[in-house]
Amino acid sequence: MGLVLRDKNYHTYSDYLAWPENVRYELIDGAAYLMAPAPELDHQEIAGEIFFQLRQALEGKPCRAFVAPLDVRLPKADESDERIDTVVQPDILVVCDPAKLDRRGVRGAPDFIVEVLSPATAGHDFLLKRRTYERAGVAEYWLVHPTDRLLTCYRRVEGRYGEPAMQELTGTTQVSVLPGVVIAWDELVQRLTKPA
Repeated sequence: MGLVLRDKNYHTYSDYLAWPENVRYELIDGAAYLMAPAPELDHQEIAGEIFFQLRQALEGKPCRAFVAPLDVRLPKADESDERIDTVVQPDILVVCDPAKLDRRGVRGAPDFIVEVLSPATAGHDFLLKRRTYERAGVAEYWLVHPTDRLLTCYRRVEGRYGEPAMQELTGTTQVSVLPGVVIAWDELVQRLTKPA
């Protein structure tokens, strides 16, 4: 099941800023996708723990970790904010260039993005957002599968994502674009609900 389109119109960040705050959308190439309802407990447990581990690992370093909701504007060139037609809210992201941060959030590609999958967003995150992040220049993109306890990692090689690396959520995983930063899975997985 895919995310619902707001309408068939082309939208920019200027439109996005005028919409009511109680309904969240993401813009991808001008199409407005209604964000999924509040995520399940395992989604929040995973997102919170990954953010916590990143935040601790990056203490005192120039890179900063953030957790949704936070607008990430992805311009295709040098267009003004109001003309940008791609605005996403990744579950977790890391930005190493402070020039990309402003009061509205992030302008430009984060260095690292993690999306925690849910039944409502899996196809959207795997296909549409993966292409969007690759085009924007996100260096590393992880998809965490709470039910299957799997991690899929995309890393940029010569300007494109190479073949994805997959692993079970056990042990640790090195964040390639953040030297010395690893995510530990075992204690986190113990806290997740048991699969049916």
